Amino acid sequence: MTPSEPPPISDTDTAALSALRLLANQPALSQRQLSRELGLSLGKTHYVVHALLDKGLVKIQNFKRSDKKMAYAYLLTPKGLSTKLQLTRSFLARKEVEFELLRTTIARLRREVHPGAPSDTVS
Repeated sequence: MTPSEPPPISDTDTAALSALRLLANQPALSQRQLSRELGLSLGKTHYVVHALLDKGLVKIQNFKRSDKKMAYAYLLTPKGLSTKLQLTRSFLARKEVEFELLRTTIARLRREVHPGAPSDTVS
């Protein structure tokens, strides 16, 4: 990691950010629905949700569904909103660094494939 690179964002942080983003927009998602949206197993999703609850980033609110069953809404706390913003900034910074590295790699590969062509006209 060079001094200009942001600190790495872990897979757990990525899953937490994705969960926070989904729950901010759809607080009534069940863990099963959240699992499908995140592309994670139900067990991993349960772990992520409980980690968010334990850290105070999300709270649960009961509500009644039309089929007379109780359901839950996952509401982001102020700390959850702040953490979501912080994780989003870290994720964005990491992806911008990756993008620039990829852009440099693509330009180098294009020069290898088309050695005589000007770099701005090779596609």
